[in-house]
Amino acid sequence: MRLFKAKGLKRRKDKKMSKEALLAALERAADDSSFLRRLVEDGSMALEDYDLTWEEKAAVCSGDVQWLEPYIGQKLDERLVKRVLIPMLSGERW
Repeated sequence: MRLFKAKGLKRRKDKKMSKEALLAALERAADDSSFLRRLVEDGSMALEDYDLTWEEKAAVCSGDVQWLEPYIGQKLDERLVKRVLIPMLSGERW
């Protein structure tokens, strides 16, 4: 049960668009080392240009594969897991 609604938090109705934005952010992090570095250092700021809910941002920033895969509806590409999510999970610094 939610006791309050935090100001500025939004919940998107179109999950397909949300999945696309989430995958786009993960792909960019896998391909762009400077973006990945910003994601590791300050995930919320790095993801500000992506239309993601706070739950989606939290899952990416924590490397939560167990949340992401069922949400996206498919197993994540191994490259994304190895290059992006494992470093996020381990808090690896570049």
